[in-house]
Amino acid sequence: MPRFVSVLAGSLVALVLALGLHAPAAAQSEKAQALRREMGYAPYAPPKAFLDGYFIADETRPAFLFGPVADFAASRACPTAWLIEEDEAARLKSRDPANPVFEYSLVLEQDCPDGVTHFVFVDQSAMSPRQWIEWRRQFHKNKAEPEYADAVARLEKAINDGFPVSGELRFVLRGGVLDPASPQAVLPTALSCPPRYDCDAGQAVR
Repeated sequence: MPRFVSVLAGSLVALVLALGLHAPAAAQSEKAQALRREMGYAPYAPPKAFLDGYFIADETRPAFLFGPVADFAASRACPTAWLIEEDEAARLKSRDPANPVFEYSLVLEQDCPDGVTHFVFVDQSAMSPRQWIEWRRQFHKNKAEPEYADAVARLEKAINDGFPVSGELRFVLRGGVLDPASPQAVLPTALSCPPRYDCDAGQAVR
């Protein structure tokens, strides 16, 4: 019987790997677990389209594209896990799957000995830049078009140049506290994430 269980477990692992599936990592420290409880975070597996795409770090005037998202997560120096706020998970579950105009927040947890950092992303991988503006119109009304038109033009140019845009890094929490620094400003330096596409110049960074 133990041999059968061992063989069965090995087969299940092989099947998971073959399908490209993985379970989000468990929290590595008590500090991370406590923050998950406090903030209502639960493990989450992001869609491949989001992980494969590039991300911006300023929605009104994106200067650069960073990523891809999966590369950013893999380059972190400490254990990471993808999470989602329970309310966001419920909202995601109740969405109309036929309507691509939808975005939601998800979180990359980085659990280091000196503290826990949460990178709060927005998954926009189901939308085109034009649909991205449509989503904002429900909040900004007639101000959406003039406010975001330049950003949309930049993103469309990047997509045409072979850089699919799947989301945005909206803000960073350190120990549950908002970091006041702009993610766009700190990504290349403090977060060791060089830009891949220059939205101002309209070309890949060489």
